[in-house]
Amino acid sequence: MKLDAGSLHVERAAEIAAEAHAMKKRGEVRPAREDRERVCAFGIDAQIAFCNPKGSLFVPGAVEDTQRAVDFFAARLARVTTMVLSLDTHAVHQIFHPSFWVNGDGDHPAPFTVISRVDVASKKWIPVRDRDACVEYVGKLEASGKYVLTIWPYHALLGGVSHALVPAVMELAMLHALARDADTIFETKGQFPLTENYSVLSPEVTELASLGSGARVGAFNTKLFDLLMKHDRVYVFGQAKSHCVLSTLLDMRAQIERADRALAKKIFVLVDAMSPVPPPPLDPLPPALDFPRVAARALEELRAFGMNLVTTTDGHW
Repeated sequence: MKLDAGSLHVERAAEIAAEAHAMKKRGEVRPAREDRERVCAFGIDAQIAFCNPKGSLFVPGAVEDTQRAVDFFAARLARVTTMVLSLDTHAVHQIFHPSFWVNGDGDHPAPFTVISRVDVASKKWIPVRDRDACVEYVGKLEASGKYVLTIWPYHALLGGVSHALVPAVMELAMLHALARDADTIFETKGQFPLTENYSVLSPEVTELASLGSGARVGAFNTKLFDLLMKHDRVYVFGQAKSHCVLSTLLDMRAQIERADRALAKKIFVLVDAMSPVPPPPLDPLPPALDFPRVAARALEELRAFGMNLVTTTDGHW
């Protein structure tokens, strides 16, 4: 059965179930619980919003990336123990959407507008709600050195079509679940309105004092990290290389440093199954917004740390 990453359709549940049953009858697969080497396919935000040209935040190259990932895992389905798939999950009113900000004329920022501490202090951009928390957030985010607040197009809205996984990825997950008697792990992220949540493992800012004493807006997902680390190999793919994938990998590195640096060798980054967000059309372009360069440099640092940078075709597995 062809799994086409560029096709938009309702998942072919009956056909997938029949194919899984046939695979078991032919003796091509065994239950995942019997695996001696435990392998995890960790797909980050392989959703229509990012991976289809009709998505509002389409990442150029994502269709081809997704096709390579789907083909890679479909050919090795009998050896994939667990599939973990994250879902970026948003509402209309969130700090990175246009509705949260206005200028002096009451107009909302255009997508890809960058809002800095200086912009907020000068009231170039004014929060529509939760003013103190927004001011604090922009400052904390910029001080982290990772990102400056970027206004994104409305995307991955819960209940919308673009929130769904690419059908080919969903069908792959269903085929794996039925053929190998395994449960797919779905992780939602990004619901809290006052922080971005690029990483699957934690939000960009975890605490905002302006919300009240000890007000936390998120925390590191220890349960998910531990689940991933119970595998011998964790293959990472998805979108975008410069944002959600990279932030997740950086969170993994930080936790691995705290736990056991030897765990880094379990991570296999499928570099040809992810693409960076293109840089915004700014001249001069701030180095922090040169997303392809940021991603490339960071991945090389992760390689030096001990993670494996591999492709779907280099014969490593």
